[in-house]
Amino acid sequence: MTEVTESQATAAESGASATERFRQKQKVETATSKERVSTLATEVLTAIHDVIRRHQVTYEEYDALKAWMIQVGLDGEWPLFLDVFVEHVVEQVANDSRQGSKGSIEGPYYVPGAPALPAEATLPMRDGEAGTPLLFQGQVRGVDGKSLPGAVLDVWQADSAGYYAQFAPSLPEWNLRGVVTADDEGTFRIHTILPAPYQIPTDGSTGNLISAAGWHAWRPAHLHFKIASPGHHTITTQLYFEGGEHVTDDIATAVKPELILDPVPASDGNGLEVTYDFVLDPA
Repeated sequence: MTEVTESQATAAESGASATERFRQKQKVETATSKERVSTLATEVLTAIHDVIRRHQVTYEEYDALKAWMIQVGLDGEWPLFLDVFVEHVVEQVANDSRQGSKGSIEGPYYVPGAPALPAEATLPMRDGEAGTPLLFQGQVRGVDGKSLPGAVLDVWQADSAGYYAQFAPSLPEWNLRGVVTADDEGTFRIHTILPAPYQIPTDGSTGNLISAAGWHAWRPAHLHFKIASPGHHTITTQLYFEGGEHVTDDIATAVKPELILDPVPASDGNGLEVTYDFVLDPA
């Protein structure tokens, strides 16, 4: 059997992995009441009916939609499609009242259980990992300004080719993934590499929609974080890079001005560094 390389990762492989991760997550989710389901489902269906009437949707278009929706399921791409096109609004609503750091979407590529790392750490990576070295450092505080000792930062990112471990077949299991515990002052120093912008998988159903609509399929380079501390709300966010490709036209509409980093040359002359503090709201 020919080994599938990192650059040959497909929508089917990514979709299957994302779907399995979501199924595992759903095992511990709380059920929604029948009244809530009825309200939301009715309004969604009403909105669809309105679109059909306003745009005089034909039977040919309706059948094409059914065929596409069936194929999305067969491709295992519902997590990908929903996280790219819908999640940013859910995140905005969920975090609208918070005073601390801005959140962003989780996306389909989070995997729990990454290796535990100390307050100053290098993310797991291959020998000679390609990419510009990056030192990401800062402090975790509460909205009252007090540091949060032992705050936990779950971090994951794409590599310099735009691929995520466990979603591209040849990458090591925990490549560029780790769970960092801040020190007694809530500070952390994470050594990693600059991620790359990446095109979401386009060889499946989501890609077919993007092509048919004439959209692009690119996300800007970013770092993912979940930041947690006892007695505080966990932040899920993404951090982007000033001047990066697609920062202004992210297909997932997840970029916020507060989440854009502006790295400078590292003080040791090795790559870049940036300081960014996270502020958590009380639970």
